[in-house]
This record gives sequence, structure tokens and C-alpha cells, in this order.
Amino acid sequence: MKILLVNKYHYVKGGSETYHFGLAKLLEEHGNEVIYFAMQDEKNYDCAQAKYFSKNVDFNKSMSPFEKLTAGMHALYSFDAKKKIEQLIEAEKPDIVHINLVHRHITLSILNAIQKYNIPVVFPAHDLNCVCPTHTMLCGDKVCDRCVAEHSYKPALEQKCVKNSALQTYLAVIEAKNYERMKMYDKIDFYICPSDFYRKQFVKSGITKNPVVHWVNFLPVGTEYKLCSNAKDYFLFFGRLSVEKGLMSLVKAYHKGNFKNKLYLVGDGPLREELENYVKENDLTEKVIFTGFQSGDALKKYVEEAKCVILPSEWYENGPYSILEAIALGKPAIVSSNGGLPEIVDDGKTGFICEPNNPDSLCACLEKMNNLTEDEYLAMSKAALEKARENCDCEKYYEKLMNCYKDLIKAKGGKKI
Repeated sequence: MKILLVNKYHYVKGGSETYHFGLAKLLEEHGNEVIYFAMQDEKNYDCAQAKYFSKNVDFNKSMSPFEKLTAGMHALYSFDAKKKIEQLIEAEKPDIVHINLVHRHITLSILNAIQKYNIPVVFPAHDLNCVCPTHTMLCGDKVCDRCVAEHSYKPALEQKCVKNSALQTYLAVIEAKNYERMKMYDKIDFYICPSDFYRKQFVKSGITKNPVVHWVNFLPVGTEYKLCSNAKDYFLFFGRLSVEKGLMSLVKAYHKGNFKNKLYLVGDGPLREELENYVKENDLTEKVIFTGFQSGDALKKYVEEAKCVILPSEWYENGPYSILEAIALGKPAIVSSNGGLPEIVDDGKTGFICEPNNPDSLCACLEKMNNLTEDEYLAMSKAALEKARENCDCEKYYEKLMNCYKDLIKAKGGKKI
């Protein structure tokens, strides 16, 4: 089978690309042909289909008023991406299209081109872009589900949810209303949500009449599920140092508990300076260690040697790879009760669950982790490992996905190219 994988970035930028390239390898391991569509970028991996990639759009660079207007129009509907993917489909004739991250850069304009050829479309929902103008269900630093609950974007406009900007929020709402008017989300044939929490948000929003299922993210081909015997006595967070990850709550909880264990913060991001200032002001510089961005074997070593992994998110997490990768190494996890996190961690069995935005609750979880006996800790590690092995196996995911592909192709009656 020939599968066209679509993602705005053709290099690893985050968890969505971990899924994207992991899926490509999984499909190819089973003898399928994988082709790509993405946005042009000097950081892209080499690709035979690069000549078809859509033009690069960087919304973060400084722009003139005309450039801002042009970028805003592009975010609503990319004629360039639609034209380029149509050329790619004509040349390659894929059996199915599996889209990943496309909003605002590639845009859902590509669905009109794909529909022309009667090719089924599968979409894994890694964020909440389809149901929330901010894509995070955050208003400022607080979670908000008013747009979904009220089936209206009026709350977003009232609250200026997108970067506290009336203009940016208005453009995001125009984008959402435009897709609604064109029934774009009914042009996606099958939705996959890595958490049941996300599945419920999609169903509640009513954006599509097509199937929305919950499948836990798979871990890549070659993942070694094992208990680590070289664990040291430190707490670990790894990922983007940003406000929605609950990191200020974490360092406050750590400070409150006066723990002897060190706390490693592995990663980088916009909150780093604020975190470093708090650590310095509270005389924690010898105990809270900032390592900067890490990847590959260096990152794996930090995870293998950690006592536990912590993700006290203050937004609606989906199915984060950081926790899945950790439990596959038998690491207990401490997470907040937000989003899909409680679906991954069983409180008291594979880790502990704290209240979001609550340093006291998080401090209590850290204390409970430290108070486990050796036998209790080993039992928790084994339970975490078994949950990862059962839920994240790539072969099980592949079997479900191929059955889905075949059913969708059959329902469409074959492609028309």
C-alpha cells in the first residue's frame, strides 16, 4: 500500500513528529511505500517529494503590515498547499492520506484536493486545534472549555484567548468558522485520539459526523521495554520548559518539601529564565539542575537513572510521549489529573496523580514516592512497565491501522486517479 503522510514540519520538532516519523518507519517495516507532503524548510530531512512541498510560512518572524495580512490570509486557506498536494497526488497516486499537523501552515485546504481523487483521509488529533481557537483549551494560564461546551466561539472573542490579542483571536475564529462553513471536518474520514479525554472533546464539539476513536500512541519500532537497574535518587522532568507544563508548581512543591533528592529539569523553553530566577532566589541552585535540551542516548540516560518522571501539566495533555517512554523503562510517574494523563498513570499503582495548579498536592505526591519501600517501588515499576507493554505496542497499533485503511478504501470504492 502507498501511504501519503502529511505534516507541516519534515524534521523532528516535538511529539507530533515523533509519531509522524515513527509511523513512517512502522509502515515501511511492513513493506508499505511511504511518501511525504510538508512545508519547505532548510531543516527538513532529505525527501524525494520535496519539490512538491508548499512554501514556508513563519508566523513568528517580524512582518510588515502587508506581510501580516498575507500570512493571515494564508492561515485561513492555502491555495499554494492545495495546488502542490494535487500535483503530488497526480504523480504518486497514493492509496490513503494520513495527515498530522497541518493547521495554519499547510491548512485544511488540502482536503479539497484530496477529496477530488476520492482518497480516504485519516487524522490523529495531537492537539485541540479542531475544537479550540487556541488549540490548547487555555485562556491565559487557565483551562477553558467554553467554546466546546457552548458550541460557540463567542467566549474566545470575549476573552481574547489567542495571545491576549483581539486581532489574532478574531483571525483564529474566522479560520474555525470558515472550516465549519465548508464542512472541512467531514472531509476527514477517520479520527484517532491518543486519549479518551480528547475523543470526548471532539464528540462534544460536534464538528464531524465521522468516526472518532481512542487509540493510545504507539512507541517506535525497536523500543526496548525493560526495568532499569541503575536508578539513582533524583526526580526528573523532561520536555519543553513552558508555563502549561506546570513547572512553577513543580519547583514550588519541591521547595516546600525540602527534599534531599535533586530535581533535574531536562529541556529548554520560554519559562526557563523565570524558573532559574525562582531557584536562585530560594537557594536551590545546588539541588535543581537545568541541563538544557537533550536528545538521543543522553536523554535516555537521564530517564533510565531517574527515580520517577514528573509531568504536572496545567493544560489538557493528550498522550505525551515523555510519560509513555518513561513507563516503558519501568519508571513510575507523577502527573496532574488534567486531560489524558490519568489514563496513562494509575494512582497508587503505576505512579501518583496530583491536582493541577496545586503545589501542596504535588508536594504530597513527591513525599509518597520517597516513602515507598523498596518492594513497593519495585511493584510500581513493574506495573508501569506492564502498562506500557500492553498499551503502546507498535504491532498492535499497526494491525488496527491497516484494518482501518482497508475498510476506508473499500468504503470509498477505490481511488479515482
